[in-house]
Amino acid sequence: MKKTISTLALVSLFAATSAFASGYRIPEQSVDSTAKAGANVASATRADAAYYNPANMSWLDNTWNVEGDLTYIHLTPVTYDDYRSSLFDSESEDENFLLPTGFLVSPFYGDVRFGLAITAPYGLAKRWQDRYPRATAEEFSLQVVEFNPTASYKISDMVSIAAGPRMLYSKATVISDARYVGTPVARDMDGDTVEWGYNAALSVKPSKDLNFSATYRSNVDLDFEGDVDLFIGRALPTRDGFVSIPAPAVFTLAAAFKPIEALTVELSWDRTFWSEYDNLDFDFKPAVGFAPFEAAITKDWDDSSAYRIGLSYQLNEVLTLLGGFAYDETPVPDETIGFELPDSDAFLYSVGVQYKVNEKMEIGVAMLYDYKKTREVTVSPTSTVYGEFTDSSAILLTAGINYKF
Repeated sequence: MKKTISTLALVSLFAATSAFASGYRIPEQSVDSTAKAGANVASATRADAAYYNPANMSWLDNTWNVEGDLTYIHLTPVTYDDYRSSLFDSESEDENFLLPTGFLVSPFYGDVRFGLAITAPYGLAKRWQDRYPRATAEEFSLQVVEFNPTASYKISDMVSIAAGPRMLYSKATVISDARYVGTPVARDMDGDTVEWGYNAALSVKPSKDLNFSATYRSNVDLDFEGDVDLFIGRALPTRDGFVSIPAPAVFTLAAAFKPIEALTVELSWDRTFWSEYDNLDFDFKPAVGFAPFEAAITKDWDDSSAYRIGLSYQLNEVLTLLGGFAYDETPVPDETIGFELPDSDAFLYSVGVQYKVNEKMEIGVAMLYDYKKTREVTVSPTSTVYGEFTDSSAILLTAGINYKF
């Protein structure tokens, strides 16, 4: 497959935010996760445990468990107000997407169970049409599909472990054009890559009303290479380009407990190791001979934490109510923020419901609202950004079906 990779395209691609998770992670991949603001690790009790906590597969009913979900995502426009000149003010385009995911858990084979999750753990989309921001981020999008087979082993009635490989297929499109601000530079990118990693999980269940869990998803280096198309006063000959960007490791600790019989509460903390992302360093063959393209770009992202609480209340034999709240830190320091990443700390609020149709089938719906705080950046008036980003938010609507056979 032909790939075209541009320097600025990859800056935008891997520095950008999905607008509904800090950094470019998407924690919400199922009805339960959307409804509980991502707090679906120790309390995962449906087929999506194959992704969120495969060690919990040992606690599911000994049948085939299948789940399919579809999420509608609406990203609101982001407003930028520049403190130097209103000529730099802008508003990004709104975005709308449909995101399908699927999960499968096998019955027991001895003390072992197998699972499969097909998810979209990363994603972003942002378009700026005004002259100033489009010079660095006119349009960019990222789609990532992860295939994650897992196996769990029930050591005892109290302890379960699990692990599996991860295959990430990534595709990106980015357009930027600085000619509208008097700089004869334009760049374009359309590329894809396949990379591998692993995940592991542990669940300890000292009683039927208490579960402690830990999960880890490994760092995956996204090594892109392909054809580079650059315009610097004129179109340059196509050349080869190389760059490596980390998809950082994530470690999660969670506890689920029942203060009363009908209510399950999960408290979770996850740490994303964004500090792996310290710079962008591009190589070209043959070399461009243009320092702004070939010099390493410092990013210096910080490790960030998210704090989540999820609630599940069984109202009666057929209806379960869900809710959640989370606080998600941004990993991006003021010194390296740009139009490709209008990111900030976020508050997440969510609700949902699961309806038991019969002994084999459940259907569910959930909604999540992600509100990002105003981000003011005043590091230097000579920086690309010197002002504030406001109005960034997202709405997620997820519907899904669970089936046992």
